[in-house]
Parts: sequence; structure tokens; C-alpha cells
Amino acid sequence: MQIDDKELLFQFRQSATKELAFTAIVKKYQERIYWHVRRMVIDHEDANDVLQNAFIKIWKGLENFREDSQLYTWLYRIATNESLSFLDQQKKKGAISFNDIEEGFSNKVKADENFDANRLEWKLQLAIQQLPEKQRLVFNLRYYDEMPYEEMSKILETSEGALKASYHHAAKKIEEFIKNN
Repeated sequence: MQIDDKELLFQFRQSATKELAFTAIVKKYQERIYWHVRRMVIDHEDANDVLQNAFIKIWKGLENFREDSQLYTWLYRIATNESLSFLDQQKKKGAISFNDIEEGFSNKVKADENFDANRLEWKLQLAIQQLPEKQRLVFNLRYYDEMPYEEMSKILETSEGALKASYHHAAKKIEEFIKNN
């Protein structure tokens, strides 16, 4: 039986149950957040590093979480920001263009031992990697996480209309990529 978020937050704020409650939060959301991060940064090791940094920030900030949004939304926002920061650091480290990073992501997808360019899911992954960062993020949240635009809007601090437009453009680009490759 899973404890609801309000109870977990209450337990987190009690010194006697703080660590247990945090462990329960991590167990409850770790896998969903991991895959969200992984789809953004592609590499498993990088995703683990970003996830660890996100949970460190969550641990430090959870005491001050005001519950203006759902816990899940807040966790996703932190993980998203950590992923975007990681991608920015990667760009700055190598002083390389985003196109080089996108090509690197495509190479990481192709390097996977299970990669088969003829399988649709691999074509989809390659197509997603061709998208601009924001479109890729919006597409992943909507397609894989089936996140409503309203919740996405809170996480990304963008209007629902802009998110719908980004998703539409991303879907068109993906469709075009799959048709032509």
C-alpha cells in the first residue's frame, strides 16, 4: 500500500520519520522521474547523475515545499531543471553546438546493443533526438508520460497554448523523419 503524498510530506516534516518519508518518496517516484530524465539526456550514466542531483535538491528543498502544486509536479520541475542544466553544461564544456550534441545523442541511441534501425521505436527515438530541446521535452512529457498540458504548464512555466503548439510541431517533425528514414 502506498502512502499518499500529503501523509508523506507530513511524515517528512517530523524529525523522527523524516528519512523514512524521503525514502518512500524516492521509491514512489524514482522510476518515473528516471525515465523522464533519461529521455532528455539519453545516456543511462548521465541520467543517474542528473537524478541523484535532483534528489539532493529535493531533499534540501522539501522542507520548504509549500504544496502550491502537487508533489509530483514539483519533483518533475526539479528533475527537468536539472536535466536542462546538465545539457547546458555539456554544451559549455565542449564549446560545441547543439547540433553536435544532437548528433551525439543520435550516436548514443545507435550504440545501444539492442538498436535496430528498422524497428519503429528506434526510428521514433532517433526522430525525437532531432527535435529542438523544448520540443523534445514537451513531446516526451506528453507522449511518454501522458502528462496533461495544464500540469506541463506548471512544470515548464509556459502557457498551455505554447505547449500545444510545440507538441504539434514536434509531432509533425517526427512524422516527417519517420516517413523519410
